[in-house]
Amino acid sequence: MHFHVAIEITLRSSILDPQGKATSHALEQLGFDGIDDVRIGKFVELKLQASDADAAEAMATKACQKLLANEVMEDFAIRVTELETA
Repeated sequence: MHFHVAIEITLRSSILDPQGKATSHALEQLGFDGIDDVRIGKFVELKLQASDADAAEAMATKACQKLLANEVMEDFAIRVTELETA
């Protein structure tokens, strides 16, 4: 089976996000009032083959733990969608 995996990687809430702070300040300077906080992260998309959705999620989790995310500083969320085969 073929799957699309979307991974959102963000700094943990306890970690200072200087890029987010700079973006928040710039938005304020541009007149965007009411934005209380900005956090900047990464978005990774994978297309992979696995026996089922659980196996696809397990593969993505392993990729995050080994390479894509720094688990000391970052959290990640995974969404798996089965792709239709032609």
